[in-house]
Amino acid sequence: MRNKYMITAIICCALFLLLPALPKQLSLVSVFRVTEEPVVIVRGASGSALTVNISFGDLEVEKWIRELSKPYPLLLVDMKWAGRFPETVQLIKEKNISVGLLGDNGITYDQNTPLFIEQLEQFEKTFGVKPLWFRTVDEVFPSTLHSVLWEAEINALGSSVVWDGGDLPVITKGEIISVPHHRDNRVDLAKLKRLDKDRTFISVETMLFGTKVNVKKIPE
Repeated sequence: MRNKYMITAIICCALFLLLPALPKQLSLVSVFRVTEEPVVIVRGASGSALTVNISFGDLEVEKWIRELSKPYPLLLVDMKWAGRFPETVQLIKEKNISVGLLGDNGITYDQNTPLFIEQLEQFEKTFGVKPLWFRTVDEVFPSTLHSVLWEAEINALGSSVVWDGGDLPVITKGEIISVPHHRDNRVDLAKLKRLDKDRTFISVETMLFGTKVNVKKIPE
């Protein structure tokens, strides 16, 4: 009996010493369904959340990420972009910035269902966790895609408004703002300071976990 107590004590001490050394990413909730049925999340109950879709950019993106301060925006990352800029990806991981998976246009998945699985596997290989959020570039989610997302326990994330860098959108409760940064459609990341001065942002996780969310049904 005494030996059992000694072994238990040794195991507890070992766990106590090892836990601080675990990667920060593992301390995050990697899988969590915000809704109870397949829907697209477009708004929370209160606050403002900023999301940035990234599929293009080199030094300007790295510089912007390096200068980011909390609360961080949610970055929706295209995996082809991530593969081209591993140093920037490493910076995102070091700063422990929340990241979601950015896919292609919604119709692409009707024609090529395995594509999502390939992108998901690449995300897990790159970031070491399953994404909590998935967004198509055009925020269109065909029913076939959404069924796959639901099975994978990944939330479909839309937005309340897409900001193109022009006039600032009117502040609304629970808004999720999407900002594009693609080759043919991108907002100068320096302009995001205008948004920061106009409203106080909270993280998407803070906005949605444990709160009521507004959604839109997936078309059949």
